Amino acid sequence: MKPHKVLQRILAGSKNIRFEDMLRLAEAYGFYLDRVSGSHHILVHPELPVVLNLQNVGGQAKPYQIKQFLKVVEEYNLSLEAENK
Repeated sequence: MKPHKVLQRILAGSKNIRFEDMLRLAEAYGFYLDRVSGSHHILVHPELPVVLNLQNVGGQAKPYQIKQFLKVVEEYNLSLEAENK
């Protein structure tokens, strides 16, 4: 699913977000996978002092981690990068 569609689903209140879609969304905001430690996927942003932690639980992203991600997006006023079409 394209990142802007995933974001629309999250903002509409959906708690069932696929983990892979959540990773793609984070990458569209400039984050990249730094390392994996067990089930924890650690993402960093080259310009921010923020570390994101996402976990894959049965193919789904954890709702509280999605909320944390949205808080970071809002706090740092991040915007989606242009998508390849």
